[in-house]
Amino acid sequence: MRDFQLPGRSTVYARGGMAATSHPFATLAALEILRRGGNAVDAAIAACAVQGVVEPQSTGIGGDCFALFAPASGGVVALNGSGWAPAAASSERLSALGLERIEAESPHSVTVPGAVAAWELLQRQHGRLSFAEVLEPAIGYARDGFPVFPRVAFDWQRGEARLRRTPAAADAYLPGGAAPAPGQIVRLPALARTLEILAQRGAEAFYRGELASRMVATLKGLGGLHEEADFAEFAPEFVKPIHASYRDILVYECPPNGQGLVTLLMLNILEQFDLGRLDPHGAERFHLEAEATRLAFRDRDAFLADPRHAPVPLEELLDKAYAAKLAKCIDPERAIGNLPPPLLRDVGNTVYIAVVDEERNACSFINSLYDNFGSGICCPETGVLFHCRGRAFRLDPGHPNLVAPRKRPMHTIIPGLAFRGGELWACFGVMGADYQPVGHVHLLTNLVDFGMDPQTALDSPRVMAYPQDLLVERGVRPDVRAALATKGHRVVESETPHGGGQCILVDHRRNLLIGGSDPRKDGIALGW
Repeated sequence: MRDFQLPGRSTVYARGGMAATSHPFATLAALEILRRGGNAVDAAIAACAVQGVVEPQSTGIGGDCFALFAPASGGVVALNGSGWAPAAASSERLSALGLERIEAESPHSVTVPGAVAAWELLQRQHGRLSFAEVLEPAIGYARDGFPVFPRVAFDWQRGEARLRRTPAAADAYLPGGAAPAPGQIVRLPALARTLEILAQRGAEAFYRGELASRMVATLKGLGGLHEEADFAEFAPEFVKPIHASYRDILVYECPPNGQGLVTLLMLNILEQFDLGRLDPHGAERFHLEAEATRLAFRDRDAFLADPRHAPVPLEELLDKAYAAKLAKCIDPERAIGNLPPPLLRDVGNTVYIAVVDEERNACSFINSLYDNFGSGICCPETGVLFHCRGRAFRLDPGHPNLVAPRKRPMHTIIPGLAFRGGELWACFGVMGADYQPVGHVHLLTNLVDFGMDPQTALDSPRVMAYPQDLLVERGVRPDVRAALATKGHRVVESETPHGGGQCILVDHRRNLLIGGSDPRKDGIALGW
């Protein structure tokens, strides 16, 4: 139990349905959909659509998504809603244009946005309501306006320079010429009209016809290689989830091109250590987590790619014996020396949504623009702000994540589910680009090894050992920082919090839902 004399928030308990998101309006939209007869899938999509309006720096219809759905009847469904590179994109073509890497603000960083098609496919297969019904709350906020919340305003101000680079982005997202302050009312009329079209005509209207033509024209006008066929021929796909055991739970993640395997590899490594005997906020625990991070991310950067274009050695990477060998590389007293250079820089804005409905269907859902306001490229006629997932591609010949026509880039966003005793136990996710698998591990080990409730587990201070320094949040105690430095870590205070997250636990014995939402964001968990 938390100390009620100190700042914090209580864990939420409910017996009906529950939603946890990083924005109160999204949580309320999800609950409204559940109350209207929708299920966890309907509610998650409605919440995400709202966040694409009221939290535009993090997500939107110009982004990608992944989802895990656990129907009450059993099993786990995984959906890959990440977009592909244009058919004309190749390392040779981009190198000939003088590129040495794909920068976030380049039109070449924009892969076909996969979110809208993924939303509709998931809802058509597993939802109950119409696409128009789940988009209704988002349309209202975009058309009528919404007050800007504090964390959104903080991120918006940080993204102001990127938005100024193109007139359309500045016109749409810098009302009055500047990032909005907390409480300022913002309207997004072009985006509202686009959402209304999608409500009337479905996802096909996003990928074919006038909307697609406008978006392609915007990207081509900036030098992009996109064609309307790249949009028209795109389709999300259901994929087979991957999983691994940790202590007495079974953890599910989406397979590559997402980095869920990094979570599972880290858990396999840390399972070799008795974490429960350590101080959960102490140097020994953070050191082991940091070393597991560095080893797992070395393998991520070497092997993770779109498996349709490059082989990913999943079986070998998730083998418990391999993890045991990696664990033996960890010295409890000293950080490992230099590892290969990282693939990416740690950035990112994403929204993660957890919903468990009254029937105990669960949807673990994540949607992202990647960087703060994505690429910063906005289509003026549609209001669509494009993500920048293509910047994760490599231009190094021979690398599995080499950019190629119709290839999906290595992806950071990952939803999670966990089962205990064959029953759904946790619907969870942690945002924050590269930090996400580390966040999954930190959250799960807080729950499993240290017996924390979801809110306490999310409140817990975080560190990140990638790409180079050990970036620690201000919540990490000075004595712990000093001890980590003594072990050889280059300790640096992080400029921003490490991600955000949501978690809903299912207590089947008491027919109870137990939820939390990360204080690093504006959101809440609510249920009835």
